[in-house]
Parts: sequence; structure tokens; C-alpha cells
Amino acid sequence: MKGLLLAGGHGTRLRPLTHTGPKQLLPLANKPNILYCLEDLRAAGITDLGVILGDIMPEKVRELLGDGSAYGVRITYIVQGFPKGIAHAILCAEDFVGEDAFCVYLGDNVLKGGIRPMVEEFLAKGYDAEVMLCHVPNPEKFGVAELDPQGEIMSLVEKPKEPKSDLALVGIYLLRKNIFPIIRSLKPSWRDELEITEALDDLRKQGGRLKAHIVTGWWKDTGKPEDILEANHLLLDDIVPKNDGVIEDGAEVLGRVRIDAGSVIKKGSVIRGPAVIGKDCVIGPNTYVGPYTSVGDGSKLVGADIEASIVIGECVIETPNKIVNSVIGRHTVVRPANQSLPKGQRLIVGENSSLYL
Repeated sequence: MKGLLLAGGHGTRLRPLTHTGPKQLLPLANKPNILYCLEDLRAAGITDLGVILGDIMPEKVRELLGDGSAYGVRITYIVQGFPKGIAHAILCAEDFVGEDAFCVYLGDNVLKGGIRPMVEEFLAKGYDAEVMLCHVPNPEKFGVAELDPQGEIMSLVEKPKEPKSDLALVGIYLLRKNIFPIIRSLKPSWRDELEITEALDDLRKQGGRLKAHIVTGWWKDTGKPEDILEANHLLLDDIVPKNDGVIEDGAEVLGRVRIDAGSVIKKGSVIRGPAVIGKDCVIGPNTYVGPYTSVGDGSKLVGADIEASIVIGECVIETPNKIVNSVIGRHTVVRPANQSLPKGQRLIVGENSSLYL
């Protein structure tokens, strides 16, 4: 079986973070999102991967993944360019897939439990397609599946106004080459995309057997900042404590905390886990890093107070004002205003930002 790892799309709901790179590279617990997906594929025995590239700085994906050898896989890059839907991305990989069954894995997914049981079932039972589903509170925002009592799929609809179930398609599909002629026959949807839900439903209508595989752990689609923070929270719950840095006398590290090499926790500072501090960071003096926070490599926090947040990396935070539930982009500087000036706020704010002052 081959794997298709999708790294395209425009990530409009994550701007301005995605103005400078693909959304699949945003870090969760200090590791790029796409690496969690790659590791799931590898753990399922899928090591021949096609990585689908979009048109937002695809060179950054190549720079991270290389030829795949550093991660125990072999990578072929496939250029989709402008995003025209998941089904279109799959069609771009037809030559790469050839005669093999294949797994499609959207690179902005985070999944607990992996895909190995799903892959084993698909290969053993000979289904035409197997689709991973998850119970969600807002199914109208997703593709939705309706199942029969045997767990086979009866219908698939993209973002229905009146969903027939609460089972959302999570963006992981096991397919065979018979999906390609069906995709070629599709017309673009109202979103001007080739919809994978429509292709799968047409496969079912033509007599194909579609099996559902329901998530038993948890799943997050990291399409919005609040989703990224929740995924970071879930991943930090499983953090393994480790200290490769320096903790000065008078500093405290409490709970499950990972501190990477080259980092220093200075006196008067408190790190309360679960949390992760990347490489070559300076925390303190007199800084509080609270639970569910990840601080990326090369950051400096002095006299800061932050929790339940993501600091992507190479940031400077020197304000005593409390920061919570925030995603702070690379190379950001946060300092207190000059109090001698008339009171006011000076802002340089990216597109689609939310501020609470």
C-alpha cells in the first residue's frame, strides 16, 4: 500500500499564520503537524509516500521532509498547485499510485490511536474504500456519512444542512485505483472543487463496498486557531517528562515538562506542566509558563506570564501582562508599551486576527 500525504490548501482560516508557509507545518507540542501524519502512515507499514504540494511556499515542505530517509520513509513529491479539492489532489497522484491500494491522509489532521487497525481491516476484507469517521457536535460543517447496521456506508453528503448522522469524514481514506475514473467524471462543486464525498458516493452507487472506521481515541482537524490550541492541549496530555537543559537554583519545574537541549530555566521562574520548552530557549528570570504551553526553539521569555498557548519559535516575550489561549507566530516580539506616552494601543495586526484589549 502507498500513502498520499496532502500538504496543499490555502489555510485561510489560519491567516496570518499561513501567509508564511503551509498550515501543515504549524507545530503542535513543538512538532510540525504533518510529522504526526507521516508517523501514523509509517506505523501502519506504509513507507512509500507521495506528498501533494500546494502553492503556498511548497519549498518549506520539501525542506522539512527531504527525501523521507530521516523519517524512515521514501517520498515522491507531486505538485497540485492551486487547491481544487481533495479529489483533485488524489487525481494528481494517479501515476504515482499505479496499481496499488493507497491511503489518503490530510496533513492537518491529528489522530490518537493511529490507522494500523483500519489498514489491516481494509487489506484483509477487500473493500473498495474505507473511510475514517468521528462523532462530532457540528456535523453540518463536515462531510457526513450515514451507515447501515453492518457499518457499511449508505450515503455521503458534503456539509449537509440537515445531517443524517453526527459522523464526520475526518480526512483519512483507504482507496483503490477504481476511484480514478470516478474522479475524472466529477463536475466541480459550488466551491469550485472536486469533492471526495461525491466521488465516494458515486463509487457506492456503482456497487462499490464502502466501510466505515470510527475513531475510538480522539481526532482534531487543525483548521482554526482554537483547533490548533485544543490539539496542542491533547498532545501535551501525553508528554513524557525529560530535562536536557539547565534548571538554575531558585527555579521550579512542576509536573510533566520536557525541556530540550540548550535551554535554561532561570531563577524565580516556574514551569508548570504539561508543557514543552524547545531547544536553546531562555526562560526567565521571574517567568511563569503555565500548563498546556509549548515554547518553540530559540525563544526568550523574560518576566512573562503565559499559559495554554503556542509560541512557535524564535520569539521574545518580555511583558508582565498575562497571555492565555494564544498562538504567537515565529519571530514575534511582545514587550510592554512605553508608559510615559499618552495611553493607547499601537497595533500591527495581520488579516483575520482577533484582539481583546
